[in-house]
Amino acid sequence: MALRLGDVAPDFTAETTEGQINFHEWLGNSWGVLFSHPKDFTPVCTTELGECARLKPEFDRRNVKVIGLSVDPTDSHTRWAEDIRETQGSALNFPVIADPDHKVAERYDMIHPEISDVFTVNGNRQRDLKQPRLFSL
Repeated sequence: MALRLGDVAPDFTAETTEGQINFHEWLGNSWGVLFSHPKDFTPVCTTELGECARLKPEFDRRNVKVIGLSVDPTDSHTRWAEDIRETQGSALNFPVIADPDHKVAERYDMIHPEISDVFTVNGNRQRDLKQPRLFSL
């Protein structure tokens, strides 16, 4: 299902770092930013969440609620939150959804149907889903 501007965002109930939420109830009359991350502890995602936590007062001033999503369980998110605080200097101050069964990500069409836990980016800047390769930098 593709989401388009003007569509009603799919509702869901999920476990988060702040307990269970129903998305539409949690959002209330606020604007929302739902952003996904493929896995906890990835370097780019760690910096994004840290920066978002730092900017949360600006989101609050604009009546915008922020929520993250990752395929890992909440206990991993809790450990990741500590890593974010230590490495980014900002403590997480918004919930992160645990989506280990990909139900939320699939409702929002965030995951490629052929994706796996291991993939590479090929020379054309595309995910290479056929042949996982191991390499070191």
